[in-house]
Amino acid sequence: MITICVLTISVSGAKGAREDTSGENIRAMMTQMPGTVISAGAIIPDERDQVEATLREWSDEKELNLILTTGGTGLAPRDITPEATLAVIDREAPGIAEAMRAVSLQHTPFGMLSRGVAGTRGRTLIINLPGSPKAVKECLECILPVLPHAVNLLTEGPKEH
Repeated sequence: MITICVLTISVSGAKGAREDTSGENIRAMMTQMPGTVISAGAIIPDERDQVEATLREWSDEKELNLILTTGGTGLAPRDITPEATLAVIDREAPGIAEAMRAVSLQHTPFGMLSRGVAGTRGRTLIINLPGSPKAVKECLECILPVLPHAVNLLTEGPKEH
C-alpha cells in the first residue's frame, strides 16, 4: 500500500480564487495506480515557512510514502517550492527531476525553466511537480512507472538481485 498526499502551492488557490485542477489531475492519476491511497491534501500559499512545515509534518507525523507537490517551481519571485523542499529533505533524488524536465522539453522549451526537485525525508519521497495541469500530466506519466519501486526501496529496503 502506498500512502500519498497532494500539496498544491498557490496563493490564488489558497484564497479559493482558482480551481485546483493540477491537484485534481494528480489525485485522479494516482488513484489509477494499484495499491495507492490518497491520505490527505491541502492548498497553501507560496509561503516558504508554511510549505516547509507542511512537508515536515506530513513526512514525520503522518508517515506518508509519497508527497507530490504542484506549483511554485518556476522563476517567479514567489516560486519557493524547490527551496522549501531542499530545506526539509535528507537526500536528493535528482534523476526524478531530470526526467521530468527532459519530458517537458519534448513538449515545450519552457520546460527548462522548471526548478522542481525530488528527494527523501526519512521514508517519505517528496516530488515537486509543475503547476500547469498539462505539465503535471506529462511529468507524472513519465515518473509513474518508478514510483512503486522507489517507495518500496524507502520502506522495505533493497532486495537481493
